[in-house]
Amino acid sequence: MNRLIPLLFALAALDVSAEGWPAKPLRAIIPVGAGSSTDIVHRIVLEQVAQQLGQPIVVENRLGAGGSIGTAAVAKAPPDGYTLLAHGSAHTIAPALYKNLPYDPVRDFAAIVPLGSSPSVLVVSPAKGMKRAADLVAAGKAQPNALNFSSVGIGTATHLSAERFVASSGLQVVHVPFKGGAEAMTEVLAGRVDFFLGPVALVLPQLREGKLVALAVNTARRSSTLPDVPTMAEAGIADAEYPIWFGLWAPAGTPREVVERLGRETLQALQAPKVRERLAALGVDPMPMSPDEFTAYAAREVLLNATLVRNAGLKAE
Repeated sequence: MNRLIPLLFALAALDVSAEGWPAKPLRAIIPVGAGSSTDIVHRIVLEQVAQQLGQPIVVENRLGAGGSIGTAAVAKAPPDGYTLLAHGSAHTIAPALYKNLPYDPVRDFAAIVPLGSSPSVLVVSPAKGMKRAADLVAAGKAQPNALNFSSVGIGTATHLSAERFVASSGLQVVHVPFKGGAEAMTEVLAGRVDFFLGPVALVLPQLREGKLVALAVNTARRSSTLPDVPTMAEAGIADAEYPIWFGLWAPAGTPREVVERLGRETLQALQAPKVRERLAALGVDPMPMSPDEFTAYAAREVLLNATLVRNAGLKAE
């Protein structure tokens, strides 16, 4: 019987075509909490996609096990184009953190399109007297394990982005995890934690008020939101790129024409002036890729994160 179920799903998918789709509301599962960057970005884009399709897209936050519970639900859903996974960088981190995942993040999904990427910003308190990333690196090398950094939890994108920076700069530092971004940033503001690699949307208000100093962004290009802040490479730190990114997937086996239609509609939504304006305010830059390019990118990210997790000494649960 277990073997019959996937076959029935596959046969049902044969009847789905771009002409008849969508004939009913869609469901998008976001496997992280409401109010997170992943949640906000996807809701902005999916609202516009729904308008274009003429069908509602019901968004459901289904949390648990680092996002793997909601993600598994999509992997097991019928591949008929009516269930989507709205996730981000954490999608490719999970295999390194959790043993026996009930899905493969690449093989069990049809990549649709990335919605964009956002740099993490290396920030410190002005009281530290640091103006450049080189100042932080010099201080860390002068006293190994004297500096510490915050994150929003072990194995999160904020943690691994910092680990990428630490490994690339040759530092030895102490990780201090917190439960949320506000707390992780507040500890840096107070001077109790030395640095934080935080999302643009989170740290931008504090940067504008002069309460934090931006030393670098961890993307290959400068952020459109922070054009005066150098990249890690420009700051003299090679191989430290680790952007936070967001994307859409469908269950593997979803008809190609439906995947391509979803991709076209999403790309069109991303060009809508109100969507572009709202994403720009969050520091999200375009990340144009075809479904095949997005699939290959996700596969590379899985390997990269496995290396980062291993080098950080984290154990899969």
